[in-house]
Amino acid sequence: MGDLFNNLNAWVESQGMWLPIVLFVIGLVCLIKGGDWFVDGATGLARKFHVPEFIIGATIVSIGTTLPEVMVSATSAVKGIGDMAYGNAIGSVICNTALISAITIAIRPTEVERKSFRLPVACFFIAAAFFMVISYAFRDFSRLTGIILLMMFIAYMIIVMVQGFKHPDKAAAEDEKEADSPFWKTIVLLVVGAALIALGARLLVNNGTKIATLLGVPDTVIALTFVALGTSLPELVTAITALVKGHSNLSLGNIIGANFFNLALVSGISITLAPFRLPVEKQIAGMNASLIVDLPLMLTVMAIMTIPTLIRQKLSRTQGILLLLLYAGYVAFQFIN
Repeated sequence: MGDLFNNLNAWVESQGMWLPIVLFVIGLVCLIKGGDWFVDGATGLARKFHVPEFIIGATIVSIGTTLPEVMVSATSAVKGIGDMAYGNAIGSVICNTALISAITIAIRPTEVERKSFRLPVACFFIAAAFFMVISYAFRDFSRLTGIILLMMFIAYMIIVMVQGFKHPDKAAAEDEKEADSPFWKTIVLLVVGAALIALGARLLVNNGTKIATLLGVPDTVIALTFVALGTSLPELVTAITALVKGHSNLSLGNIIGANFFNLALVSGISITLAPFRLPVEKQIAGMNASLIVDLPLMLTVMAIMTIPTLIRQKLSRTQGILLLLLYAGYVAFQFIN
């Protein structure tokens, strides 16, 4: 099998520029169509079980869009580089909140139902507080830490689903009466859509990187564009598709759920498989850069997005613009340092 993949890679590299461009376009088509089907399946599921779209976004959709990170982190842990999950978790939360959700908020601010919004937000900050205590006080992510994070994930899924079924969405119930799509079709749309998003993201990142390399783009720029954005493409495509289709709550629920999953599920699996110490590669004035920049920024962007929203029960364009400015500053900081 290894020889087959090596021969395939060698053949692809021998084709020059045209093949990566074709595969890049195919990946883009897969992302667009996969996002369309995935959102249709998710909203169909919400109507079928009379569950608020925000809850579906914060559970089922979040799991689907977080699967690439789960697979990458689990594979890395098995290979003995489990500390990659640390940067993946923090970076994904910052990107999801300050870039992806910020774009949707800046384009189309929306009202939010506090009852559905409150629990996922609280769970995120509980997981983040635990994560930060381990980072600042112990600087050692033990297997017990990973198990606790996974238990948080399981508890979250149970509580959110119970709440969703206990307090059905009347609007979803009315929509379901009008919908004639069979349940099996909803599941097929959800599964096939998620698979196409994952495939499209991989094709886009891999071939975009090859094209950039052939054009002489520096490795650092590639890492901060194709690779960094590629890990968040499922969330981005789902957010934009949901926004276009008028399902803003599904998009917001997906972002908050994905952020919690990055800390509890992605990190939990990786730490359980391969415990590691706090990475110390990047230093600022002799201090760990993650402790003075990354972790505080992660909490800051989530606080900006969630706390005013909980108080006023709506998102504002100002929040989106502020988050985008913070993300631009963060990316600039990465280039400078």
